[in-house]
Amino acid sequence: MRIDELKPAAGSRKRSKRVGRGPGSGHGKTSCKGHKGQKARSGGTKGPGFEGGQMPLQRRLPKRGFSNHPFRKEFAITNLRVLSGIEGVDTITPELLMERGIIKDLKDGLKILGDGELSRPLTVRAHAFSSAAADKINASGGKAEVI
Repeated sequence: MRIDELKPAAGSRKRSKRVGRGPGSGHGKTSCKGHKGQKARSGGTKGPGFEGGQMPLQRRLPKRGFSNHPFRKEFAITNLRVLSGIEGVDTITPELLMERGIIKDLKDGLKILGDGELSRPLTVRAHAFSSAAADKINASGGKAEVI
């Protein structure tokens, strides 16, 4: 097979229907829209959710609840197994992790999660810790410092 022999699978490329191009095309005059009526007009469809003038469902249902979205904190996360792989450093900071390419964007801060084990004492400075991560850091003789 050569590159000039490549072609799309049979039936995967369908030509678009060219309407309004005269009677010989079979799609002339009314352009497949029939005669008159709302659907024959330009812009002649109602928007999504329109129920023929009846009060639409999204307006009949009451508004409920509260969204914390504008106040939510989104953390850059990393696990203990990643931190244990960093050699030659005793104090781990968000700046160090960004410098090493472990996290790309700090977002609202750094959170350390507890997946993995620590074999040596480390001082870890971060904005948040899961309880498992803080316990494992303290158990290895290190310190979990909240910035």
